Amino acid sequence: MLSERIMTRVVRVFNRAYLAGDDSVDVARVPDPDPDKLYMLYVHVPFCRQLCTYCSFNRFYFKEDRTRTYFKDLRREMDIVASQGYRFGAMYIGGGTPTVLLDELAATIDKAKGLFPDIHDVSSETNPIDLTDELYDALSGRVDRLSVGVQSFDNELLRQMGRYQTTGSAEETLARVQSMHGKFGSFNVDMIYNFPTETFETLSRDIELVKQTGCNQTTFYPLMASPEKRKALQRTIGKLDYKREFAMYQMVCEGLEGSDAFVPSSAWTFSANKDMIIDEYIVDYPEYVGIGSGAMSYLIDTNYTNTFSLREYHDRIAAGKMGITKSTGADSSKTAAMRYTFATKLFGLRLDNREFKEEYGVTVQKGLPLEMAYMKLVGALDQNDEEAVTLTPKGRYLLVALMRETLARSNDYRDQARAALARDEYRELLEPPA
Repeated sequence: MLSERIMTRVVRVFNRAYLAGDDSVDVARVPDPDPDKLYMLYVHVPFCRQLCTYCSFNRFYFKEDRTRTYFKDLRREMDIVASQGYRFGAMYIGGGTPTVLLDELAATIDKAKGLFPDIHDVSSETNPIDLTDELYDALSGRVDRLSVGVQSFDNELLRQMGRYQTTGSAEETLARVQSMHGKFGSFNVDMIYNFPTETFETLSRDIELVKQTGCNQTTFYPLMASPEKRKALQRTIGKLDYKREFAMYQMVCEGLEGSDAFVPSSAWTFSANKDMIIDEYIVDYPEYVGIGSGAMSYLIDTNYTNTFSLREYHDRIAAGKMGITKSTGADSSKTAAMRYTFATKLFGLRLDNREFKEEYGVTVQKGLPLEMAYMKLVGALDQNDEEAVTLTPKGRYLLVALMRETLARSNDYRDQARAALARDEYRELLEPPA
């Protein structure tokens, strides 16, 4: 789609400076909070039993001893943040696979709720293999939204991802997911589309099987490979084709919204209830604090990134510091702030223009005339007035493409950061166990 290709090229230009900055800073902790604000706490658990070929998120091979040490360091870093007076309204635990050690995860959630009593929503990611009675017993009453990374119900695609061997067949996965029906307030099934070998028939079947899982929320992501991962995919299973991505997105929307079971709650999340917790916390919490190796924080127009080295992370926490080793002075101009709000709010499907004007002194139409003119020209806008801005289905896809490019750029940085680890640590964390 021409409008998507134009926007993608523009976003890639803007993203060249994203996460650029000094790689050798020594920031002991994030800035102190605004006492009147509620923030979001992101907790990263970077351990997996198997490292999927397509994934660029910060992840290392699981070993119990180093994982238990890591959870203890996480809780110490949490203490540092609490000492600064932060108040969090939500907590998101991502990975990796946060559920590799359920007792440690439960202890970490309990500590967070004790330190930050304003937390009212806790989300955690997991894998299908972990959907057991033990998981339910550990997380019931602790986790409000459980998100399981299924990715596909096609066995051949699961083999290509390297997941069939560790998470089981599509049939086994479906049964495990169905076993969680009704056990969590929000139960999300994560899916990925536009793999090089995926067909429209495969995607159609995935959509139908998602409806059979009993989940009350699903997120369909386009494949978001970093440049290096795109090269690896091309060598192994084929070249990524963005030309068909929009058609696949349309199939997802029509298949889910036409079922009367789901409504869109973000550009790529569909829920039984539009007000359910969604995965992209930046919609409700534009500023957030990240703890853990490789976690990122965004505060006062600045990105902070924790070290990807587990050794350095442990040493910094032992010294009473957060894990921060990179600080990026983002563009703090009013225009940059307006663009950030524009993207995050429209990703959540609605920009309140009255709130925008209260924050910036102008409506979004006057504050971002070029962006709004482009969106109007390509037919991306539904409502477009002084009250609010909302999106057409085409507009929702453009926000998916924007998010895809932004996250792909972050993934590229993660790949580079892991590659820069000391050789012996790289072998220990990222090469398959003997």
